[in-house]
Amino acid sequence: MRVGSTLSVTDGFGFIYECVLIEAHHKNCVVVIKHQFEKPKNRIYRLHLAFAPTKQTERNEWLVEKATEIGIDRITPIISHYSERKDIKIERLQKTVISAMKQSRQALLPETEWMVKFDDLIVRPFDGRKFIAHCYNFPKNPLAQLYNKGENALILIGPEGDFSESEVNKAISNGFEPISLGETRLRTETAAITAIHTIHVINNLK
Repeated sequence: MRVGSTLSVTDGFGFIYECVLIEAHHKNCVVVIKHQFEKPKNRIYRLHLAFAPTKQTERNEWLVEKATEIGIDRITPIISHYSERKDIKIERLQKTVISAMKQSRQALLPETEWMVKFDDLIVRPFDGRKFIAHCYNFPKNPLAQLYNKGENALILIGPEGDFSESEVNKAISNGFEPISLGETRLRTETAAITAIHTIHVINNLK
C-alpha cells in the first residue's frame, strides 16, 4: 500500500476503523481514522473449544484457523493422560487466530488460553452445556441430538489416543455430557471442526 491508500483496521474487540495511510514504511506506518463503527456480533451463544494438541504443529494451527473462521469465542489447549504434546507455542496459535479473524472479516478476536491440565479444566465453572467426545462403548448421544439452539457450549476433544476411561468418567461426574460425532473415528482436528460446525448449523436452522 502507498500513502493515500484506504484500509480497514480492527481492534479485536468488535470495532472496525476505516483508515487512510499517511505514512508508509517497511518497518511501521501511520494511519488516520476516518470512520469508526461497531460490528454487531452475529450470534447470541458462546462457544468454547478445549482440545489436546497433536504432535504436528501444522495440524494444530489448521484447527484453530478453521475454528476461528467458522466462529469460536475461546480456544484452550489441554494436557490429558494420552496427550501427544505437553507444551505448545501459544504465540504461534495466537498469530494464526489473528490472521484467520482478519481473513474472515470478523472484528472479535477469540481468546486463546495457555495450556491447562485436563483435571483443572473440568472443574471450572461454565455457564452453558458441557460436552466431551470420546470413542469408548459408554452410553453417549450424538451432539446434534443433545444440543439446543442458542445454548452456550464447551466441547472437549481428546488426543489421537482418546481420553482415558478415568478422564471420561471424571468429566461426566463434573457435569459433562458424553457425545458421539459420527460412526467413524476422527482425528483430533477433524473431530473439533465437526463439533463446532454442528453447533453452528443447529443455530442457523430456522
